[in-house]
Amino acid sequence: MGTATRKVSTSPRHIRRDRYIKEYEHDTYKTKGKLREPAVCPECGAVFHKGRWQWLARPRDARETLCPACHRLRDKYPGGYLTLSGPFQKQHRDEILHLARNIEKREKKEHPLRRIMSIDKQGDDILITTTTMGMARAIGDAVHNAYKGELCYQYTEEANILHVAWKR
Repeated sequence: MGTATRKVSTSPRHIRRDRYIKEYEHDTYKTKGKLREPAVCPECGAVFHKGRWQWLARPRDARETLCPACHRLRDKYPGGYLTLSGPFQKQHRDEILHLARNIEKREKKEHPLRRIMSIDKQGDDILITTTTMGMARAIGDAVHNAYKGELCYQYTEEANILHVAWKR
């Protein structure tokens, strides 16, 4: 998809307002169609109920289907990347990672699909991969609010992935 340039007329005579343009959305891990309820993920135990994944007791008549987060974990295909770099990060690594885990715990309580996939040391940097773009953003925002520094977001439209970089 990328970026496309197109000349658009500014004349009122040429502007059409009578058509609906569907927003482009491509996420291979988003469920196609509506799941039959109730459904339960055999890996994490999340229950699909009232149109969303929730932490509930497993219903007796639930069908088993893999939730999008477990699907991403199985395929090792993150929805978000957060890179933490800089000398401050090296000195305060344990505190920063503790903050990241606390954010995951808080987010995961309400949103079962928001999880940390892995935390890897890459040279002097730390790379945190997450199941959703929102999770990478939430951790990046929390680290930035707590420790200041530089925070940068880069969204990849083609792959529906968010890269977040924090440096101090």
